[in-house]
Amino acid sequence: MKLKVVGLLLAIIAAYLLFWPIPIEPVAWSPPADPSLTGDYIPRQVLGQSDTLIRGVGLGPEDVTRGPDGYYYTGLLDGRIIRFDEDEWSEVAATGGRPLGMQFDARGNLIVADADRGLLSIHGLLTFDPAAEVELLVDSVDGQRMLFVNDLDITADGTIWFSDASLRFDVHHWQLDALEGRATGRLLSYAPASRELTVHLEGLRFANGVALGPDDAFVLVAETLAARVIRLWLKGPRVGTTDIFIEEMPGYPDNLSFDGQGTFWIALPSPRMEAVERMAGRPWLRAILMRLPASLRGIRLPPMGWVVGADVEGRIRHSLRDETGRCFAVTSVNRLGRALLMGSIGMQHVCRFDLGDLERGAAVASPGR
Repeated sequence: MKLKVVGLLLAIIAAYLLFWPIPIEPVAWSPPADPSLTGDYIPRQVLGQSDTLIRGVGLGPEDVTRGPDGYYYTGLLDGRIIRFDEDEWSEVAATGGRPLGMQFDARGNLIVADADRGLLSIHGLLTFDPAAEVELLVDSVDGQRMLFVNDLDITADGTIWFSDASLRFDVHHWQLDALEGRATGRLLSYAPASRELTVHLEGLRFANGVALGPDDAFVLVAETLAARVIRLWLKGPRVGTTDIFIEEMPGYPDNLSFDGQGTFWIALPSPRMEAVERMAGRPWLRAILMRLPASLRGIRLPPMGWVVGADVEGRIRHSLRDETGRCFAVTSVNRLGRALLMGSIGMQHVCRFDLGDLERGAAVASPGR
């Protein structure tokens, strides 16, 4: 009798693990080679020297930009837009969604990639208007709502280039995209004057950071789960073609930025996750994992910070890390003046690292130490 009961229980458990409905449809995919911390990626442990700004104001200052007024701006998990400097901060707008990438346009409007709402323009910030207006620019493609507007950059003529991370899952369920394994991200552009929206690249494996190159000759987009950066040429003899700008990175690239001084800065919120990638060719295993309690299948970012700098040819010139826990889950890095400003989905502050000592080669830790 006991054997029958045990057999029945095992059959129920097996049926649950194999057939219970889940929100993902896993597919097999092939992760790229992982160079780990070798060659140009050997890190300098210097980011722990960073200052921290707006500590305790709110969770998840994902991206940071600087306005023509000299103030820094960021967006938080709760939808607030914060203006800040060295010593003070203020809330200047609220999107009602989840603001991610942001840049000021030539008219002084803050253009925001809001994961929940779409592409937004916030007017009146530079005049300190207490009733700043949040305008929706675009939130759908051919009548279908975008689920995960992620990062952006703006050309000299005002065209906004931006990413839509996934056709399957929104920002609140980004881990499901990794577990499913489908490549559905897109790179798009929006022209405010004509209101023309164009899809340029599709089938990206979690489209993330976007950055324009020198003279707007090309645009880069990070494929986070493919651990690479793709380039789309906008000018010259290769216009309209794509190539791989950086491949086989040892971490998952998030936001990108170009500093105007020959360097693309790339945030790596996490090193490659062997446990996740080992299941890439086993969709059935990921389906079983999805049926386990959430505490057993969550993707946890390690308590470390990591950014790399690449030249305009895609060669890695800087690999900077922090393993002290001061800067962690870094999702954006922007050179503003002589400092790197680092945002994060996990921190309740912004990290600022002074590049002066690094560029002079003075008083920094040895690589890999």
